[in-house]
Amino acid sequence: MFGRFSDREDACKQMRTSFRCLFVLLACVFSLSTVAQNPPAHRFRGEIKVSVDASEAPTRLFHSRLSIPVQRGPLTLYYPKWMPGEHGPTGPIVDLTGLKFFANGQTLRWRRDDVEMYAIHVDVPAGVSTLEATLDYTSPIEQESGFSAGSTASAEMALVSWNWTLLYPAGYAADEITYRATLKLPEGWKYGTALPVALESGDTIQFKPASLYTLIDSPVISGQYFRMVRLTPPAVTPTAEMDIAADSEAALQMSPELETDYKNLVAEATTLFGATHYRDYHFLYSLSDHVAHFGLEHHESNDSRTYERTMIDYDLGHLEASLLPHEYVHSWNGKYRRPVGLTTPDYEQPMKGELLWVYEGLTNYLGEVLTARSGLLTPEQWREQLAFSSADLDIESGRTWRPLIDTAVAAQILYDAPTAWSNWRRGVDYYDEGTMLWLWVDVIIRQQTHGAKSIDDFCKLFYGPPSLPLNEAPMVKPYTYDDLLNALTQVTPYDWRKFFDDILWTTAPHAPIGGIEGSGWQISYTEAKPDYIRAREETHHEVDERFSLGLLLSDSGQVKDANLFLPAAKAGVMPGMQIIAVNGRAFTPDLLHDALKSAKTNKEPLELIVENAGYFKVVHIDYHGGDRYPQLMRNSQPDLLSDILKPHAVK
Repeated sequence: MFGRFSDREDACKQMRTSFRCLFVLLACVFSLSTVAQNPPAHRFRGEIKVSVDASEAPTRLFHSRLSIPVQRGPLTLYYPKWMPGEHGPTGPIVDLTGLKFFANGQTLRWRRDDVEMYAIHVDVPAGVSTLEATLDYTSPIEQESGFSAGSTASAEMALVSWNWTLLYPAGYAADEITYRATLKLPEGWKYGTALPVALESGDTIQFKPASLYTLIDSPVISGQYFRMVRLTPPAVTPTAEMDIAADSEAALQMSPELETDYKNLVAEATTLFGATHYRDYHFLYSLSDHVAHFGLEHHESNDSRTYERTMIDYDLGHLEASLLPHEYVHSWNGKYRRPVGLTTPDYEQPMKGELLWVYEGLTNYLGEVLTARSGLLTPEQWREQLAFSSADLDIESGRTWRPLIDTAVAAQILYDAPTAWSNWRRGVDYYDEGTMLWLWVDVIIRQQTHGAKSIDDFCKLFYGPPSLPLNEAPMVKPYTYDDLLNALTQVTPYDWRKFFDDILWTTAPHAPIGGIEGSGWQISYTEAKPDYIRAREETHHEVDERFSLGLLLSDSGQVKDANLFLPAAKAGVMPGMQIIAVNGRAFTPDLLHDALKSAKTNKEPLELIVENAGYFKVVHIDYHGGDRYPQLMRNSQPDLLSDILKPHAVK
């Protein structure tokens, strides 16, 4: 399997206990593709050399050259397709250009497989032992989504993801192929990466030989404006650091308080899990308004990209506060421990997302908890964010037809879904609803054990010791649903299977709020706009009336989404329409708020003029509840939430 595994005998015994587990594992190993080959037990002979020239990164053009040991006969090479952490066939093959093959000074023909677009076929002539290949990767220019396939460079910084730049031979597992990588950067740019370095010469870095798995799992951040911040004390190993590239020197000016919070993050995470499973850890942090914004986990690093001014702007800093904690937690949950269905031997075999509510949902909860424990958010700020996400899920119309489990199974088709109709469609809800679910698990453990145990005990049991031995490559330890249930039962006996199944498969109209209520809080509503919603509106140029009219609008009045069960949609206001006027006056956000406030007392319907594809109509909405925003208020239960969020690391 892909990566290096521990406890092989125990894993085999666990797999034999479940036919379902065995079926999933076999599905991962045997491809249904017409060109896929089962990886053999032996290693690929020799090393593949990959030399990447990123000196033109500011133009979004990357050049790559490969030297591949070969033998005479037909050869199938794959471009990486199913990318770990992206949970789908997201390899950016559309941006693979300039592909050519050479041997003994001659150009060779190649052809793409007519079924599997990521497979390239080459016939190797007699007498050829090394195949040379050249290719270019053209990074998208606009700030697009698509994770690592999105825009990746600006004029002053860039990310290099090795999966763009290479091909690999069919028939071998990713950890059975060795690559020797070289990278050339623009003159004067600095860099950061978890990939071990062999030698630096000017602007060229030679890396130590690494498996294909490790190489693709180790992106490189670089830039003209670059800063490294060590997050662990000098005598502590393994080390953790932030490698930050930005579009300006000003964006790098992290306050001493923020630096302390990130140091606290490392201490809190290692306290939570009780062990580390990396040699060293690198937070690769991109601050640019010209690259795609996302977070992507790797075992010994994370590729996290956000707004240029995030570290120096109060609102942006708090909106993005949980980004790095989330991706850091993935080093334990997602990389070290990984669901069997997501543990594939190479990048051609399809992944199965059924347990993404653990992989991402539990990570979302733990990442948010660590955000508060480290000081990146205050408890009050944390509760504002939980109130918003939970209330949004609680009124989501799509939950009446699509169960939470299907948002995980269908992840590969939901990540790129448009905003329009998302309330009815549902998106990758296993993130935020995962926070609600795992908060409930935490509360149940605390209640069942009368405060003696918590989810922290589960984390130490399932993700904790032993730590990775010094200088050994990270390992992957797959798990099944039954493994998860057994570990939770060891922490405290409970009918965990029924608990999860009831939540995962329900199509009830409301979200699972038992954890919020059991932790001593409840969702209520206020006319006062919380800072978190204000910051979201200003950053995204939106007007958020999803809890009143049931609309999410742009600040120019375009309807981005609508809740089919709430007043505006019932009156006929749907996604894609444009609100032109409110009560006879040209739309502005302030006029809409004034009209909602006025309707509380005058009891007149709200009148909108709406444009729909060049046609206009007048809509009357009989709503009199005013602005409505969620908040968390204390209830009569003991306040467990405050204990969950307080710092736990020994000072």
